Amino acid sequence: MANSIGDFFGAYPDHDEALEGVASHIHKFWEPRMRRQLYAHLDGTAQGAGLSELVREAVSARRGDLQPRG
Repeated sequence: MANSIGDFFGAYPDHDEALEGVASHIHKFWEPRMRRQLYAHLDGTAQGAGLSELVREAVSARRGDLQPRG
């Protein structure tokens, strides 16, 4: 699902706008459980395998805003 979001925003001509679009969408529409799973995939042994570069960059840059606390 994250890669589909990345594909959509990847069509934006401005890279920074695309990054913000990915992060904003995940923040607005993904429940905390889903965001925890995303970061577990990034931090775990898979090291985010299969995630597009745009998604990786967006969620890494906005980790403080996106990663649920607790």
